[in-house]
Amino acid sequence: MTTGTLFGDITITVALLVLLAAFAAGWIDAVVGGGGLLQLPALLLIPGISPVQALATNKLASVFGTTTSAITWYRRTRPDLRTALPMAGIALVGSYAGATLASLLPAAVFKPIIVVALVVVAVVTIARPALGSSIRLRHSGRKHHLIAGLLGLVIGFYDGLIGPGTGTFLIIALITALGYDFLLASAKAKIVNVATNLGALAFFIPHGELLWALGLAMGVANMAGGYLGSRMAVARGNRFIRVAFLTVVAVLIVKVGYDVWTENLAPLLGA
Repeated sequence: MTTGTLFGDITITVALLVLLAAFAAGWIDAVVGGGGLLQLPALLLIPGISPVQALATNKLASVFGTTTSAITWYRRTRPDLRTALPMAGIALVGSYAGATLASLLPAAVFKPIIVVALVVVAVVTIARPALGSSIRLRHSGRKHHLIAGLLGLVIGFYDGLIGPGTGTFLIIALITALGYDFLLASAKAKIVNVATNLGALAFFIPHGELLWALGLAMGVANMAGGYLGSRMAVARGNRFIRVAFLTVVAVLIVKVGYDVWTENLAPLLGA
């Protein structure tokens, strides 16, 4: 008995699972970031897909969702673009550079650092319940934009290099380093995240074999999830975003921590 195929040699069952993951990833990305935790592993279910193909197709789908989320957030919160757009431009350059390095260095080199950073993020967010509950800008003028640009460069580089959790890191950076609340930090993060996806795509399109038909279909699913998630997050406000944020951070810690164990520690211990 055959299950049929879609998008070339991909079975209908796998294609539907990937599209469902793309919808869920769009929702998660729209609220707090971290949708790549679902979307990228789902792509790797496809038999014979290479890591570069998976990364490239993931970025193609994600750019549709993040763009939809960014537009929806902007219409409903009207964030100041004088910070978001320059930060996004710098992040695009950083993402392209990270994608370039991704072809040379294994992600396992950086994952232990990411686990530590995520644990710190979780502890700080839990220990300071008022964090992100209101806007308390820490800097102004040139210093504000300089710090925003530096954050965009570093997190953009990370997105091009590894990816999952980029939106989450953007939100916590905008809150802790610049003093935004969860609502405005999320709105600005979506704009920057569009740029990081475009920067990575600029590298992957000429260097990776994209699964165009599947990527575009996933993009539609990602857009639908992104639209629903952004409307829900804006309507429910800071508390909802904070809870969702901590949930995604916890999942990221477990997922990346497991990767560190299986790729680095278990072989050393003979486990």
